[in-house]
Amino acid sequence: MERALISAFAAVALVVSGGSAASASDGAPPRTTHGPCQYTQTPDEPPARPVPLPPDPRRTPSHGTVDMAVPTSQGPLPLHLDRAKAPCTVQSFLHLARHGFYDRTVCHRLTAYPTLKVLQCGDPTGTGEGGPGYKYKDELPVDLPPAPTDPTGARRLYGRGLLAMANAGPNTNGSQFFVVYGDSALRPNYTVFGTVDADGLTTLDKVAAGGITPTAENPAPVDGTPVLRTELFRVRPSCEH
Repeated sequence: MERALISAFAAVALVVSGGSAASASDGAPPRTTHGPCQYTQTPDEPPARPVPLPPDPRRTPSHGTVDMAVPTSQGPLPLHLDRAKAPCTVQSFLHLARHGFYDRTVCHRLTAYPTLKVLQCGDPTGTGEGGPGYKYKDELPVDLPPAPTDPTGARRLYGRGLLAMANAGPNTNGSQFFVVYGDSALRPNYTVFGTVDADGLTTLDKVAAGGITPTAENPAPVDGTPVLRTELFRVRPSCEH
């Protein structure tokens, strides 16, 4: 299962993380914001779409919620962001959304392992290698219950309906995120920053039921491109509380 987890969330994203420790071609260090979130440029991995670093106020909003309207080619996927759970992540997600970073992007990966059921989105290139040209720190969950399928207790239950960040290792969050359509057992290494509402779960169930595109090497894959192309038409905040 550990190899499956790496395949699902890290293998492709490692390409993104490869530039995080490098400096720009002129020798200048990567720019980092000075607030608590410390968004840091990744010069060797420029943004898939032009976007500046997010604002990083000293007092990052850490209370309240934001509803996101996300119409897709398979139905609505409304998201409910929780600032208290992950203020830096919500701030970055809103920044990218307001710059149109997610508009007309395709969710590139569907997983259907017995203990890992997610749809991954957030890369304008549709390859799993694209990001916003910056990274930022983890805001890891501390309140997830143990996964009942893991007798070791190492994994936690990322329950159906959770919204979380994909990453390539510690503190490598960017733009890619995943939505959980079936209870999943993961190490608590992925920042949870919201949920999907009931209409969104209906859309996810439709995409999951469509299955994963077969390949020449694997006629019945459990990890890969969704058969039902899921394009995010527009991602914008609809209401803040």
